[in-house]
Amino acid sequence: MAGDWNFATCWEAIADARPDAPALIQGNRRVTWSQFDDRSARLAAGFSELGLGPDAKVASYLYNCPEYLEGTFATWKLRAAPVNVNYRYLEEELLYLLENSDAEVLLFHGVLGEQVAKVRDRASKLRAVVQVDDGALLLDGAIAYEDLIAGNEPAERITRSGDDLYILYTGGTTGMPKGVMWRNDDLFTTLVPAVLALAGEPLPEVPDDFGPVAQRLADNGRVPVHLPASPLMHGTGFFSSLQALTMGGTIVTLEQRNFDADELWTAVARQRVTQMAIVGDAFGRPMVRALDAAAAGHEPYDLSSVMLIISSGVMWTAEVKQALMVHGNFLCFDSLGSSEGVGFANQITAPGAEATTASFQIGEHCRVLTENGRPVEPGSDEIGMLALGGAIPLGYYKDDAKTEATFRTFAGERYSIPGDWAKVAADGTVELLGRGSVSINTGGEKVFPEEVEEAMKLHPAVVDAIVVGVPDDRFGEAIAAVVSVHDGATVTEAEIADEVRGRLAGFKRPRHIVIVDDVPRGPNGKADYAWAKKLASERTS
Repeated sequence: MAGDWNFATCWEAIADARPDAPALIQGNRRVTWSQFDDRSARLAAGFSELGLGPDAKVASYLYNCPEYLEGTFATWKLRAAPVNVNYRYLEEELLYLLENSDAEVLLFHGVLGEQVAKVRDRASKLRAVVQVDDGALLLDGAIAYEDLIAGNEPAERITRSGDDLYILYTGGTTGMPKGVMWRNDDLFTTLVPAVLALAGEPLPEVPDDFGPVAQRLADNGRVPVHLPASPLMHGTGFFSSLQALTMGGTIVTLEQRNFDADELWTAVARQRVTQMAIVGDAFGRPMVRALDAAAAGHEPYDLSSVMLIISSGVMWTAEVKQALMVHGNFLCFDSLGSSEGVGFANQITAPGAEATTASFQIGEHCRVLTENGRPVEPGSDEIGMLALGGAIPLGYYKDDAKTEATFRTFAGERYSIPGDWAKVAADGTVELLGRGSVSINTGGEKVFPEEVEEAMKLHPAVVDAIVVGVPDDRFGEAIAAVVSVHDGATVTEAEIADEVRGRLAGFKRPRHIVIVDDVPRGPNGKADYAWAKKLASERTS
């Protein structure tokens, strides 16, 4: 039987209970919960005037901002489906996603208007493009976001369903983006009960009861002030923000469009941020450098409000966790998840405890299975696939073949199996190896790039590394590493490659090292394996 948990209905109850509490903050902008509800309701009425109704798709081609969450709230109010768009997408990628998602309205920042202008007449379902003001000239034919709000009375509240969708497009490591269909009820069940329990609150019986819950949390000083440093267009930043909002919390977004660690720590001190979401070392390393520099200059940042740093999506090394915790008294929560499932496994590191890399406590609904569905025996050194049961997505939007390949049923239970491989230690902890789609087959041995990358980044001269396979006459594929080093570092390619000796098996030592000025990563911190493979193949051919 379908559940009835719907984020929009929960948030309406919170707005009624705590109307003057801050919901959204960016720089000097503050949106209270009553304003959040009112503006989103007016936006929902505007969407309705444009012809949208239940199940319509509203895409957000936006940087982090209050409007991102207002647009989400408005879409769910209407029982329509929010759709994320990577703000790095250019013409063809943007057009593909709009067509594939059947988007009827596109919200976009003005600075991205050039790409919108190229595709809006080619996207067959698109009714309107709505421009969020960022100082750019209004695109010809676009509707100004604030005009759409000002021109409509708030939409009436309606009864909603746990079946109402959120569609999360993921680029993955191969192929075109795929839209992961999350029901509100499954997403809620995955995200909210656990954080309520940690705060000492039982799950209420109905969404309307979230008003009193939020008030009790506020009275007890447990309302989160959450800063998604990672993009809201990706799961880590967005999902963690859903959790914080559903506890009656505040979302703080940064103003710069490229990650700036000093801006982050300034916002943390100014807004008394209690928790934040990052994506592994790509965020963690510059955060450490900013803290170290501030401390060395005898002007350390005030981190006294921070209780939790959340990371998901990529490797977060023990070295970086420990370096962060030197500066504050907070927990590091390393969550192993993906767009296709939340709660595969996690690792919690407290100050003073020894941090580890890629070693996790398995989640309640997670299993490690062989390709034919047999559980991997702990301590066996056998490799298996991470498989998540429980509340998981329906599948991929308009793609039955990929849905069947990823969401599989074994022994009567349906699992999400996005392709992460792992071993299970004798004590039940999981050692993450990496995504199978980018694994390297060298001389018959399977090598996962992530484990080699993390070993290489332990070399003091190395800033970042991406490991790929390149064609090799003898081994089929040879391991190649694309590496950036610190300015002024004097290190040989052999010294970098030798960093894995004593840490990993000998066959995992890279045979080729390609040194570059910078290793590019996406705004979500993920490696661009296609770029690295092309470059390494050209340099080593």
